[in-house]
Amino acid sequence: MSVSGASSFAPQDMGAKTTKTTPPFHPKISPSEEVKTMAPDPVAADVVVTNKSSAHTTADDLGLTDREKEQSCGWGRFTPACLQCCNNANGVLLFLCLFSFTQGVIVNGLVNVSITSIETRFELPSSNTGIVSASYDIAFVVLALFVTFHAGQGNSKPKWLAFGSFSLGLGALIYSLPHFTTGPYVYGTGQTETCDIGGNSTSQDCSSGSTGTGLRNYLYVFILGQLLHGVGGTPLYTLGTTFLDENVEKTNSGMYIGLFYAASTLGPAAGYLIGGQFLNIYTDIDLGRTGDGLTDADPRWVGAWWIGFLMCTFLAWSITIPLLGYPKELPGAAEIKANKESEAHVKGGADVASQPDFGKSWRDFPIAVKILLLNPTFMFVSLAGAFEGFLTSGLATFGPKFVEMQFSQTSGWAAMLCGFVVVPGAAGGNILGGVIMKFMKLKCRGMLRLCIILGGVCLALYLVFLVQCPNIPFAGVTQRYTNSSVDPIVSGLNLTSQCNTDCTCQEEYYTPTCGADGMQYFSPCHAGCTVLTDTDGTKRYHNCTCIFYDSVASLADTIQGKCESTCSTMPVFLAMFFAIMLLTFANNPLATGATLRTVPDSQRSFALGVQWIFVRCIGTIPGPILFGRFIDDTCLVWQEKCDGRGACWFYDNAAMARSLLYLTVAGKVLAFLFYSFAYLSYKPPPQGEMVKSTTQASLQHADELATVTVPGSNGVSNKGMDIESTEL
Repeated sequence: MSVSGASSFAPQDMGAKTTKTTPPFHPKISPSEEVKTMAPDPVAADVVVTNKSSAHTTADDLGLTDREKEQSCGWGRFTPACLQCCNNANGVLLFLCLFSFTQGVIVNGLVNVSITSIETRFELPSSNTGIVSASYDIAFVVLALFVTFHAGQGNSKPKWLAFGSFSLGLGALIYSLPHFTTGPYVYGTGQTETCDIGGNSTSQDCSSGSTGTGLRNYLYVFILGQLLHGVGGTPLYTLGTTFLDENVEKTNSGMYIGLFYAASTLGPAAGYLIGGQFLNIYTDIDLGRTGDGLTDADPRWVGAWWIGFLMCTFLAWSITIPLLGYPKELPGAAEIKANKESEAHVKGGADVASQPDFGKSWRDFPIAVKILLLNPTFMFVSLAGAFEGFLTSGLATFGPKFVEMQFSQTSGWAAMLCGFVVVPGAAGGNILGGVIMKFMKLKCRGMLRLCIILGGVCLALYLVFLVQCPNIPFAGVTQRYTNSSVDPIVSGLNLTSQCNTDCTCQEEYYTPTCGADGMQYFSPCHAGCTVLTDTDGTKRYHNCTCIFYDSVASLADTIQGKCESTCSTMPVFLAMFFAIMLLTFANNPLATGATLRTVPDSQRSFALGVQWIFVRCIGTIPGPILFGRFIDDTCLVWQEKCDGRGACWFYDNAAMARSLLYLTVAGKVLAFLFYSFAYLSYKPPPQGEMVKSTTQASLQHADELATVTVPGSNGVSNKGMDIESTEL
């Protein structure tokens, strides 16, 4: 093959003899010399010409070499030419974007928007659903080191990615199974809605040894599905990122990684929007949109949360086949690796990790870990990412729930509102970060500096959680009953008053009604209502002994459903939350780029695996659990079951907002500090000593540079006759 500057290797006099003392010249090739084909070098030229070769044979006459076959796109021996147009970084980016989009739809979209419905349907508190969310990261922690180190030993990254896509689809299928293995949703069958004075209807009797419905056991099915989601996501954000970086020029790496992460954030946005639409459909679709008169404004409403998971199962599996067709190294990857300069931390173990045989054996595993742990810049960036992950995982899991409860929205509309914020914010932030890296041509120190600036601005924006709505007046919960001297704020929850003490009201199911006095009641029975009328599907309750209202224009004492909130701060909250998303996700490509450049080239995949373990163990595993626990602590009205507490019916808005403020500010302060420590600890190679990467790929590329075209040989290459003449 010909190389740049090949003319310097051409003989000045084709008739003159060349010797080893004149390296720029090549031996004269006699027409009588025979052609000899040798086993191709893994990286070097495909055809080797010796002193006995013929100048009349071309590489095309021999067809594809073993090297070219290894780098062809296809399945086994089926490598049609039409597929080779995808056998490049752009094709890889396309399928990785589809993979990350699907993963985002499932893990960060559908799982999060279905939290409230699953809690209600399967009687789970938020602390339990937090464990479900964290299970994804637990699987990642268990597998990340094995997957990344194994792939770093020269094994196929695309094959691992295909395995991940299949596991992701299987997890989505299992996650939807509880819907098909349970009976129809029961939300209050046999409950006495109105006041039955002197009746014998009472709350559930747990004295007979009843252990409840057993629905809580499905928690373990959700955990299994989420664990498989984690198995699928493990290779995506470690091997997928490094596979992209290995196959694009350094100046374009930021843009490719930014687009990759943008697709991963478009996924959650689509998950929020699609999942929100499905939540407007009643979970048992065979019973119609609203079941037995239940509306999506009712807190007992459960939407069709499971449909999206079934759809994504087939989407994830459809990506598996194309990924299986990619070779472990794309054409031209060796040259790209050789041309990249190392920016590894000056004491980051580059001298050890750059040895050609390093990382080829599991005996190198402890050394590889030690090199990373002793790299302060890498460690500080990883810790900063861990606390960023703590915040994003907690807010992603319970963000829709916060909007639903704080601003009195339906679960479906709250999910869509979060989607409207995530779409431009998160995706735009990733693209913005990638564009900044490309056009400012940032090196490692510049990336870290920008992470600090963005983190500081974002920290101030988290004060948005001071924007909150007052609690809706709730009789016996936030306010006392009319003409009652018992203050629930002082004495605690008390749903019984003189006006309903003889009504034998049940408290197993929450049936909120809004009184004409602007007060919300746990049920019509707790409002003392004795008469029910149903007009066009709207239930109205009359003769309510707990309500005192003077307007004769009121057609009913209470109406089914929660009272509407008069709070108008939601637009302000969403606008500031959009800015938080934009700046937080703009840090993604910057922090990833800094990580890839502060470690030796041979450790990039493994470094991302180790970093993600820090992110998971410190951030995304405890994040949802801790957020869920804090949110549970703000609950005022619990669903009481024979086997313990179920879902929360009503939260204290002010307490919930304060809890999230404390968590987000604390996490962001720690992330800001660790980015600052990373910037201060980074020591780039001295100017003038930034040499080209000395990985095995670079050594192989040196062999390629030694292969030149001999004039008169019809394009047949001559490998390494005088390798000392090649300038590296």
